[in-house]
This record gives sequence, structure tokens and C-alpha cells, in this order.
Amino acid sequence: MARKERPLEGGDGPLLEFATALRRLRHEAGSPPYRDLSARAHYSVATLSGAAAGRRLPSLDVTLSYVRACGGDPEEWERRWHAAAVELAVEGLAPPGSGAGPLCADAAGEAGQGLPYVGLAAFRAEDAGLFFGRERLVEDLSTALARHRVVALVGASGAGKSSLLHAGLLPRLRADAPTAAVGVLTPGPRPLDRARQALDGHEEPDCAERVLIVDQFEEVFTVCPDAAERAAFVSLLVAAARRPGSGCRVVLGVRADFYAHCTRHPELVEVLREAQVVVGPMSAAELRRAVVEPARRAGLTVEGALQATLVAQAHGQVGALPLLSHALLETWRRRRGAALTLDGFHAAGGFEGALAQSAEALHASLTTRQQTLARQLFVHLIALGEGTEDTKRPVAREEFGQDPDTRAVLARAAALRLLTLDQGVVELTHEALIRAWPRLRGWIGDDRERLRRHRQLAEAARAWEGVRRDPGALLRGTRLALAREIAAPPALGLSAAEREFLDASTAAEAAAGKRARRRTRRLRCLIATLAAVAAVAAVATGNAVRAEGEVTRQRNDAVAQNLAETASDLVATATAGGAGSGLAVQLALTAHRLSPTGRTRDSLLSALMTSLPAHDQEVVALAYRPDGRQLATASGDHTARLWQTRGTARPTPVATLAGHADDLRAVAYRPDGRLLATACADGTVRLWDVSEPARPAVEAELPARGGDVRALAFSPDGRALVTAGAGGGVRLWDVSGPGGREPAESALITGHRDTVRAVAFSPDGRILATAGEDHTVRLTEVTDRTAPAALAVITGHDTVVFSVAFSPDGHTLATASGGRTPVRLWDVTAPRRPAALATLTGHTDVVGSVAFGPDGRTLATASDDRTVRLWSVPPGGRPAALATLTGFATAVGSVAFSPDGATLAAGGYDSTLRLAGTDLGRAVAGACAHTGPRITRAQWSSYMPYLDYAPPCSGLERP
Repeated sequence: MARKERPLEGGDGPLLEFATALRRLRHEAGSPPYRDLSARAHYSVATLSGAAAGRRLPSLDVTLSYVRACGGDPEEWERRWHAAAVELAVEGLAPPGSGAGPLCADAAGEAGQGLPYVGLAAFRAEDAGLFFGRERLVEDLSTALARHRVVALVGASGAGKSSLLHAGLLPRLRADAPTAAVGVLTPGPRPLDRARQALDGHEEPDCAERVLIVDQFEEVFTVCPDAAERAAFVSLLVAAARRPGSGCRVVLGVRADFYAHCTRHPELVEVLREAQVVVGPMSAAELRRAVVEPARRAGLTVEGALQATLVAQAHGQVGALPLLSHALLETWRRRRGAALTLDGFHAAGGFEGALAQSAEALHASLTTRQQTLARQLFVHLIALGEGTEDTKRPVAREEFGQDPDTRAVLARAAALRLLTLDQGVVELTHEALIRAWPRLRGWIGDDRERLRRHRQLAEAARAWEGVRRDPGALLRGTRLALAREIAAPPALGLSAAEREFLDASTAAEAAAGKRARRRTRRLRCLIATLAAVAAVAAVATGNAVRAEGEVTRQRNDAVAQNLAETASDLVATATAGGAGSGLAVQLALTAHRLSPTGRTRDSLLSALMTSLPAHDQEVVALAYRPDGRQLATASGDHTARLWQTRGTARPTPVATLAGHADDLRAVAYRPDGRLLATACADGTVRLWDVSEPARPAVEAELPARGGDVRALAFSPDGRALVTAGAGGGVRLWDVSGPGGREPAESALITGHRDTVRAVAFSPDGRILATAGEDHTVRLTEVTDRTAPAALAVITGHDTVVFSVAFSPDGHTLATASGGRTPVRLWDVTAPRRPAALATLTGHTDVVGSVAFGPDGRTLATASDDRTVRLWSVPPGGRPAALATLTGFATAVGSVAFSPDGATLAAGGYDSTLRLAGTDLGRAVAGACAHTGPRITRAQWSSYMPYLDYAPPCSGLERP
């Protein structure tokens, strides 16, 4: 039978409550003897019985072993252990060696012992002897500063930027250049004044060497409310460093989540492009030096298990350094003799809990009123992030008052190094407190909107004072109502100036309300009379307007239909740029103004197309260079041509690529835009260097293998080229050599039984789609370019498949053919199981080309029926027709979108190149600005019955 335990003595308290709970757990487990518990827990009988004796708090490991031996929940008991440790720490009752010593150590006593760790505070210059682990980064920063006049040190919150600047760079500068003047500043709410003071007397070209370190540069965006002062501050710093003959150099410490804010200033963009040093997480070796070396300097040792735990938890965590430093400081306070132990680390709350435990200890030690003041004080020291993390906000000491409770809260928080009191300014020691203290995060979440309004009220009060209390700057209406809510309980603590501003706004609104009520009474009688008259007139007018509107609408619809048809006929018969073209635009615009229907929109878009003769024979293929500033066309006249493009404006010819002995079939740009491939009916493929468009040169020629080459495409990475044509063979070529020289065939893909007419890579380059005269589309995996693998065969077309195109997200494949299903969409998310999505109908002849817009929501199709159609293809939705471009004299052989999607290029068998805008709003704006040729008197007389219905645009003037 188990021996009964000695009764607990000493009254109530967290220590006895914890021991009582352990004994209750053992009783619920059947009161097993301690000898049995020892065998299960692998601790001695004396250690386990002492854990429940109530004389001292057992270590966390002993507690959890005791709990597991009794069948308890380790996670629940770990929380209980930490709660007991916090209570004992607050009361200062933990016995020596328990690892749960008092948290509020006397500041003078600690200073006398020489703290080996700085906790949440950043390292200062006098702490350089404790600063380890960043030696390589200090060297990189020093080298960058020697090479550049302005250097940006960029890193996440908690990465150690301030410590690196103060304890790393500052001593290094003073050692390397003792005569150089080194200054440090933080921007604060008036950064321009601080910068001028720092640079005062050092602006002459012959001044001595000087280094200005701007720590916490992000305060320019979080604390300074004036955008003009912010820009002037940036310009002053950069100009002072880069002025000819200047001896000034500037280092900016920038938090990484404010990187985008810096890019809004052109001077900082240049700095970030040329000279920036990035602060990343410490390596394991650097972390070990940061942990061990300060302790060694203080004559202490760090337990091996503690070293391994700290390095493992902090490694790879870019913002973990403040938490690590605070955990080490709290572990030092709980040290056992000259050793920092893992038990002391657990007692402090662990890596992430130490900071929260210290903050909770502070909160628990305060009275109820002091806790309320602490909440107001801490949230007042935080600047709310706008698209970034919340940051600390320095506040003048006088804003918090001088009552004893406020002084007590500030003193205790400063003693725990949660707050910093320096030169009349109060601020959080580090922003890590915002992330690590759950209670503070809860306060911020509850008061976020009130805090934001408080900031707005403070800025409005400063503006009111700045204009000498002009009544026009007082708050009104909703803004005043929201501001009054801030003063309601629980109040955030308004300053005297803010309270006075709020009272003045309230009084002004009350006076304005009285005047408004008097005006309202006078107007009510007049309004009642006018309302009766207006009601009668409105009924009569409404009936007349409805009748007239219906007649006008029917008339406009009929007139617009006639004008649209006439404009379409003029587009089809007019010479490029001739008078008929200008008249067609004017008539189409008038039709769309009269009745904005799909028919008039199509007519307007068609009339606005730019058309020019491009070749002596049909244009069979075209391609935009990836930057959209150049277009290549291929023709049956044995040549390809390069054109400089500017949207839908008339393109300018740049060069003609000659030398092929037969008709060209296809043309394609490599993704970098420096190489152009052309395919010929004689089976040859040439690679042209077009990096200098005016002087294209042949870089390489692929040997003819198998006759006519009908299609080609570059892979998205530009390292492979696929060619296909007669005989059904599809060949992969390695063109990764410099400039595409010395191409080599890497694989032959078989499977098609007849000529292959189209090829296309998926956006990720892993899948190749091929289509041909055997009425099929084949999907092949080409991840390994030397061993392609067949994935699927798509059937469903009843004639030749002329064109294929992947959507930009790679989930949809469009195929073009003839017969009953000229255009089809396929879901290729699972490439081994492609599924039909939709069939697009509307063309009356073979569709020879399809192309997706860069947004993936628009599809263009070109057909032998002499039209180009635009379709909306939303993901997961039903495709719908957007527009139909008409006016082509013959079949349209190819179509392509510009990279920005604003322009559509089409090549016709009538040897013309046409450029059309895809956005109706831009098209209408272009039409209104159109000043085409004046029409003749005879033309005016012919169309005057229509044109008199709508106001003409500027180009349509009466002769």
C-alpha cells in the first residue's frame, strides 16, 4: 500500500495550489506508489515526491514527467506551470534555483551586475562589447558606404538594423576614421528640422568627412503627417551627400515592409537600385556567437541544451532577434549560479512567451486604475499600419500627464525594458512587443478604429492651430460625431489642445444648427407650395416625354442601322487612308451615338482599323515582339518584314528579311525579343538576330528535314524551338547557344498521320499542343526536351485543325478548324484528361487563326469569311461574342494581340496589315478626335438626312 503523503502547510498561494493539483492528479490515477511513478517517469522517488511537496516549484521537465506517469494532459499542465511561474514571479516568492525568480528586478542592482544581454532594447554604441554575430554584415555595410555616398540598410522588423547601426557600424566608423564626424538621428514628426540641425555647418564643399546615420527611417512615413515635408527631407539628405565636393555620407535604416513607400521617391529609387544592404536572418553559427559570447564576457556559461534550443528556434526567423535577446535576459535573471539553464529559459516563458510573460507580470502588478492607464498608454504609443505592420510611435512625455499612477506605470514598464524614456520622449522599446503580447494585440484590435480616429483628430487639431484657429478648419457633421465618440468612455486620453479643438468644433456646429433650423422653417412653406405645382407638371411632362422618347428611339435605331451598313460598305471599298475611310469613321461614330448597339459598335471598331499594304502577296503569319513595340509579318512573297508599332497608329516599316527561296509559312519571336524565327515552304527555318531591327542578320539556319514547315514556336524559357509541317513530324531544337547559334535537334515527336499545321507551348513550357490535317490535336509533355511523352489526343473537329492557343493561365486550350465546330475550347487543367468546355459559333467559313488576349478573358478568331471576331471567355463562365470586325476584302489568315492587349493585328490574304483597338471606350475617344479628310459637297448632300440627327465630330464639317 502506498505511504500517505505529509499534509501541505503554509496556507494559500500559487505554489500550494500547484502542489495540491499534482496530488489530486495522482489520487485520480489510483494513488500509485512513488516507486512505480519513478519507473515510469525516469526520475528519482525523492524528486517526484518533492514536486508535490509544495515547498518549491518543480522544473517544467519534472512536472511533465510526473503528469505523464499519472496519465494527465501534458499541454494543459504546461500551461498551468507557466501560470504558476508568472504568479510566483510577480509576487517574488519563487525560491532560488526554481527557475522562476522575480521579474521586476531592481534596475540599479542589475546595472551594477553588468547585464550581458540588452533585452528588447537595441544595442547602443556603448554595448559594442556585447554585440556578436553580425561581423560579416558590418563589413559589408562599411564596404558599401566606402563605395557609395548614400546606402540603404533594409531588413524586416526585429532583424537587428538599429543594433547593427549603433553597435556595429558606429564603432567601426569611429575606429577607421577618428577625425570624421558621425551623427545619428531618427526622423520623428519633424524630420526636416532634425536633418537641418544634423547637417548644420557641414554643407560647404570643402567640409571634413562626415557620416549621418538615419535610424528608423520608416518614421518618415508613420510619424510625419506632411507629405511635402517628407519629400523635402528625402531630397535634403540625398542632395547633401551627392553635391559635388561634399564630404557627407548617409546611411538609411529602412524596415522592409516600407520598401514600397520608399519607391515613391525618385531619389530613393536610385539609392535602392545602386546601394542597398539587406539584413537577413542570422546563420546558426552567428546565433550561437550572439548567445554564448556575451555570457562568456560576463563570466557565465550557457547550458548546451539551452544553446541548441535557442539556435533551433531562432534559426531562419528574420524578426526573432528581439525575442531572443529578451528571452536570454529573462533566463539570466533566473540563472542558477553562473549558468544559464534550460529550466530558467522555460520558467521565463520560452522563446516567444518570455516577452508576453514579462508584460503580463507588469499588468498583474498594477492596480485596476493603473491597468486602465496602461492600456491607454500602450495603444497611444502605436502607429497603425496602412498596408504595413503596426509600428511604434514616439510620444512626448507631457502628453500623458503627471499623476502618480501614470508615473508608476511608466516607471515599472521602463524597469522591465518594455518602454524607453529618453529626452522627454516615451516609446516602445521594440515593435516585437506588439507581435508577442496577446493582450496588447487585443487592445489594438478592440480600439483600432478609435485609434485611427484619434490620429485624425490630432492632425486636425494641429492644422487648426497652424491656421491661427480659423473657424473654417473646425470639424463638422460626421467627422465631428466620430471625433466625439473618442472622448466617450473608454476614453483614449485627449491632450488639452485636442480637447479644446473638439469643444470649439462642437460649439460651432451648435451655432450652425440653430441658423439652419431658422432657414428650414422659412423654406418649408415655399417648398410645400412648389411641390404641389411640380407634381401636376411632372405627370403631364412625364407622359409627353415617354411618348417622344419612344418615337425618337425607334427613329434613331432605324437611322443608326442604315449608317452602320453604309460605313461597313465604305470600309470594304475604301483605299487605306483615303477619303472613304475618314467618312466611314464619321458615319460609324454618328451611328453609335444615335443607338449604341452591338451592330453600331462593330461598325465603329471596324471603321477605326488602321489598314496598309504590307507585302506583295498574302500575309500568312504575324507576331508581336514581347515588348509590343515591334511587329513581324510573313508573306507568300518570300519575305518577312519588321514594323515599328505604336498602338493602332500606322506602323512604320523597319526592315525586310529576304533570302528565303519560297513562300514563308510562320514567324515567331523568342521571349527575350532578340531572336526571330521564320519558316519557309522549302523546309528551311532561319533564326534572325533582330536586336538591331534596322540591321537584321541571319544567326543560324535549321536544316530542311521533311519538306514544308508550316508552324513553329519558341518555348517560354527561349531555350527550345519547335518546328512542324509536312509528314506529321514535330521536331524540338535546342537553341540555347549564344544568340541561337549552333542549334541542335533534341527530339522528334511522332503521332500525327498528316501535315501538322499549328504548334503552341503552354505558359509554363511543360506541355506542347500540336494540330494538323489529321483532324486531331495532340498534347505532349516536354519537361524533358530530349524525351517527350505523349499525354492525350483531342478529337472532335471534323476537318483540318489550323490553329491552337493556350490561355495565359494554361488551363484552357482554343482550337480552330472548319465544318460544324470551327472554334472549340478545352479544359486542359488535367492534360491527360482534356475536357470540352464550349463551342464558339458565328463564323460562316473556315477559322484559320485563334489568339488569347494577355488577360486570358478575351479570344480573337480570324476566318475565311472575311471577319475577325472577339469573344469573352471568363473562367468558369459561358463564352459570349464581344465584337465582329468587318471590312476585310478577302480571307483573314492570322491574328495576334499586342502584349498590353489594347491592339489586335490581323493579316489578310489581300496582302494588307490591319490594326484595331480592342477597347470600345478608347475607340470612341479616338473617333471623336478623328479629323479625317473633309467630305465633298455631294457626299454631304447624300448623307445629310442621317447626319442631322446627331452632332458630328470635329472631322465632319459642312463644306
